[in-house]
Amino acid sequence: MAEATERLQRYLEDELGECRDEDVERRLDELSTLERALGPAQVDAELDVLAALANETRYTLARVLVAAGEELCVCELQAVVDVSESGLSHALSALVDAGLVTGRKDGRWKKYQATNRAITLVTVLDGSVGDE
Repeated sequence: MAEATERLQRYLEDELGECRDEDVERRLDELSTLERALGPAQVDAELDVLAALANETRYTLARVLVAAGEELCVCELQAVVDVSESGLSHALSALVDAGLVTGRKDGRWKKYQATNRAITLVTVLDGSVGDE
């Protein structure tokens, strides 16, 4: 921690032209407030969502459901990804747990649909990855 404080002091000296202990303390307080505002529970929840998408099968399923804009039967999703039935079930379960898709029984069929969270994330990724 002392090394980080020394680096912060050097940074503030560069930025401010001079640096007092009060400047360092004020900045440390500001950074601590930012860290507390984020909170470990929030970080864990966000990492769970990102982890759910960090697999080709799960990401493909989420993208297909977002693109469809409607419910799709598990048999339709099976045709999109090349995985076993248990692999598909596991992937869809992870997406449901992360709040990215919802599932419901319709007679003997299981249907899935993208949530607003999935739509938002896919939209952000569409706008952030591309030709640069």
